Amino acid sequence: MKKRATREGIVWYAISILILVVMLFPIYWMFMVSLKLPEEIFKSPPVWFPSKPQFGNFAVLFTEGDVWSLWNSLVIAGVSTLIAMAVGTLCAYAMVRFKTGGDNLAIWILSQRMLPPIAVVFPIFLAYAVFGLSDSYPGLILLYTAFALPYVVWMMRGYLEDVPVELEEAALVDGYSHLSVLWRVTVPMARNGIIATAIFAFVFSWNEFLFALVLTRTEVITFTVQISQYFGSQSTFWAKIAAMSVLGTLPVFIAVTLLQRYVVRGISLGAVKG
Repeated sequence: MKKRATREGIVWYAISILILVVMLFPIYWMFMVSLKLPEEIFKSPPVWFPSKPQFGNFAVLFTEGDVWSLWNSLVIAGVSTLIAMAVGTLCAYAMVRFKTGGDNLAIWILSQRMLPPIAVVFPIFLAYAVFGLSDSYPGLILLYTAFALPYVVWMMRGYLEDVPVELEEAALVDGYSHLSVLWRVTVPMARNGIIATAIFAFVFSWNEFLFALVLTRTEVITFTVQISQYFGSQSTFWAKIAAMSVLGTLPVFIAVTLLQRYVVRGISLGAVKG
């Protein structure tokens, strides 16, 4: 019995390591391509590690100013996430504690994300052209906030339902207003869910491509649009694509690594709730 359990353990470890290798290989290959010489990228057999790592592929992104697209993405994704979290948490709190909108409002809000983005991109482009919001920070921040809100409201509604209402009632008896109760009692207790939701909203805005491609030209190009400009009909700059992809992965990687403890707890809470 003990030997059988040992064999099963070894098999599960082997499967886990295999899955981990498969998932990490694209990241490894992307990083290696960013360090290779052009003739090494498509060499056969493949060059698993560059003979002379080339950090010049990263340096050229700074000298040519392409790295500003990362700053644009950081501003747009960060501000839209903060606004979506503030508005979405207030909306979810009203739905949970005051039954605003009844039982169907949450479903209706989430259903807004079921609309294919390609179906609304042209009307939004025309509206932005009329109001002068194209190729501007406010335009993309407004759009990404609107797209992230349904997710934020839906997820925060579930997390806030788990906060004991008795604690809020005790704070109200002590003289706190509803906003004070939300800030001093509810938000600290739903901290894990708030951070997990904010990470999802940030990643959504960070990776968005379609609307950024249509609504930006030169002023606020995001890093996803910047990468697409490296693909050409005559040539494709694979080393710059890989270098920019590495730089574009770092903010999300750092955020998830630093907040891993809260993210795992938040996701686990949502999983338990089903």
